[in-house]
Amino acid sequence: MDQKISINYRYILGISLVSAMGGLLFGYDWVVIGGAKPFYEKFFDIVDYPRLQGWAMSCALAGCLVGSVLSGLFSDRYGRKRLLLLAALVFIVSALGTGASNHFTPFVLYRILGGVAIGLASNLSPMYIAEITPAKIRGGFVSINQLTIVIGILLAQIANWLIAEPVPEGSTGQEILLSWNGQHGWRWMFWAELVPASLFFILMWFVPESPRWLAKRKKHEKMVQILSRLGGKEFALQEAVEIENTLKNDTEKVNFRSLLSPGLSRVLIIGIVLAVFQQWCGINVIFNYAEEIFAAAGYGVSDTLFNIVITGSVNLVFCLVAIYTVDKLGRKVLMLMGAGGLAGIYAILGSLYYFDFKGVTVLVIILLAIACYSMTLAPITWVLLSEIFPNRIRGAALAVATFSLWAASFILVYTFPFINRALGTGGAIWLYGLVCIGGFIFIKKRVIETKGKSLEQIEKELVNPSS
Repeated sequence: MDQKISINYRYILGISLVSAMGGLLFGYDWVVIGGAKPFYEKFFDIVDYPRLQGWAMSCALAGCLVGSVLSGLFSDRYGRKRLLLLAALVFIVSALGTGASNHFTPFVLYRILGGVAIGLASNLSPMYIAEITPAKIRGGFVSINQLTIVIGILLAQIANWLIAEPVPEGSTGQEILLSWNGQHGWRWMFWAELVPASLFFILMWFVPESPRWLAKRKKHEKMVQILSRLGGKEFALQEAVEIENTLKNDTEKVNFRSLLSPGLSRVLIIGIVLAVFQQWCGINVIFNYAEEIFAAAGYGVSDTLFNIVITGSVNLVFCLVAIYTVDKLGRKVLMLMGAGGLAGIYAILGSLYYFDFKGVTVLVIILLAIACYSMTLAPITWVLLSEIFPNRIRGAALAVATFSLWAASFILVYTFPFINRALGTGGAIWLYGLVCIGGFIFIKKRVIETKGKSLEQIEKELVNPSS
């Protein structure tokens, strides 16, 4: 890069952290319901209704699907910043309404609304960061979004633990219902989200629009102004030329049908498979069904709550490892490490369950699986999804990939109880291991290395490989 170019790392880090607050709220909103579950189920009297219990836990996924579609429909029309502001506002309304609900139906509706915000944020936050960061640091900065997701998860786990009063052993359902936890505690678990959501909404007003979106809307001067703030005038001029060259054949309107053209459909398939694989690799089963997973290893309720905090801490530490390594080792290398590593770990973990091992041995292998996932597939999938789609259709394409991710997540969460019942926990883990082997083969054959390449270079390699 030219010596005159001086990247404004502090400014880029600041606006990336603000944008990544969407990831923090994503993580918090996704996990907080787990801590509230023992109490709101008593309050709404759904303990004896498994379908209602399952719907309460998974209804946010329906909102995630809607949010991902909305981001695809409107992010290329109205910009990344406006949609992130909308996501922040929806998070605020959802948190307020969920905690204030006195009946099950509004509780579910506000949870679905929270899912809409998750769908928007999970798409837009990494996309925005990828579009405002220079190529040589893009991987680490996009991974910040995954770091904030992990921090949000850990904050929800800690908030649940701090807010809930101790539940005496042997407490009846009626006693829990009439306790502070049953009447008020679960509400404050949701209301605690209002603090980061309000902060996100306020700070997003001070963040600039994506320069690549501005180029798409023919706002050249504004684009150059923002690029100059990121890396100086020389950097702005070089980036502006490269960005506008990729948009020469752009049409005014981009619709989802555009994604089916030969070059774009090939990239879209890669994105969809990566998104689905990140879910079907099976790690999220441990987060969604921690009680069942740890109970099968011989742990009680109190030990399980403590183990959940441990898993959240490991998740955070190894996400930091990913941020450090993604621009050094590369995306493809880390994805292969994740797929291959999980396949090997699952082979061991499945055997431990199959032969009825209990206690700390199982916990250590579970933590090893989470560590492997947290430094590879969890953050790097989002990095790749934010990089591989061409400028002119990035919003729509990333929306399709994100929709696929949430659909895969719904299938994973919904099917695990049936798979677990049919194959046992060990058999279920082995099945996810087979999925990881398939993911390893796909990544090896179809995914290119994107480390150190501009978004425009990546577009040329994937869409026009012969040029």
